[in-house]
Amino acid sequence: MTDQAFVKVVLVTGGSSGIGEAICRRLAAEGHRVYGTGRKLDLQPVGYRMIPMDITNDESVEQGVQLVLEEAGRIDVVVNNAGMGIQGPAEDISPELALHVIDTNVMGAHRVCRAVLPGMRERGQGLVIHITSLAANYGLPFRGFYSASKAALERYAEAQRMELAPFGVHVVTLQPGEYRTGIAAARARPASIGPHYADTYDRVMRVLDGSLHYSRDPDEVAVKVSRLIHRSSPYGVHFAAHGVQRLSVVLKKVLPSRLFERLMMRHYR
Repeated sequence: MTDQAFVKVVLVTGGSSGIGEAICRRLAAEGHRVYGTGRKLDLQPVGYRMIPMDITNDESVEQGVQLVLEEAGRIDVVVNNAGMGIQGPAEDISPELALHVIDTNVMGAHRVCRAVLPGMRERGQGLVIHITSLAANYGLPFRGFYSASKAALERYAEAQRMELAPFGVHVVTLQPGEYRTGIAAARARPASIGPHYADTYDRVMRVLDGSLHYSRDPDEVAVKVSRLIHRSSPYGVHFAAHGVQRLSVVLKKVLPSRLFERLMMRHYR
């Protein structure tokens, strides 16, 4: 039987698939009261509740959070997982498309925080987990705006952590590597790729899509989230990555920029 003292009310954005779905399933199986969100909902899963929410829409976010508060009375943990990928040469990506990615990956998390934090501050406790990415640590070729959006979310979380500490609200980030999800197929793309980039772009995408990047179970990320929830004072930046992906973060810190970028280009051919 679950110890009720450790049962949390958890809101997980982007809970309909991939990492978000894995987080919802694991936390619900552990006995927590879990609400996942999605823009389009099919059948309700067993063990947790899915609610409609579009994180790019203020009203939708506010309505979703209010629904949880009316049903559960509080939100103890919010996992800002919802986001979108994007690929293509930075030059070929329109400002409108770039802003859409930033609106989703950064401002979406901000909208959710604005709706959830008043209750957490009032109770003097809470946990915000921002799911960012290893890509926040460096610019990935042909995924520059994705890297930029995740780096922005890291810096947002860093400032937020200091601002909310006096109120008993903890803020952490969790950086996954590549996992077996649908994000690759769902990435936004520019309308066309310039001929000067086409050959290199195709090579990089073949390496990316044909590698073992997407072989790992997203439940590994869910395990990390569970551990963070059960810590008394979670803090800082955490990782869910293995092998060369995890090593890349270390190399970025210790190698000269020119050498690191050469290694990155060699990896992606």
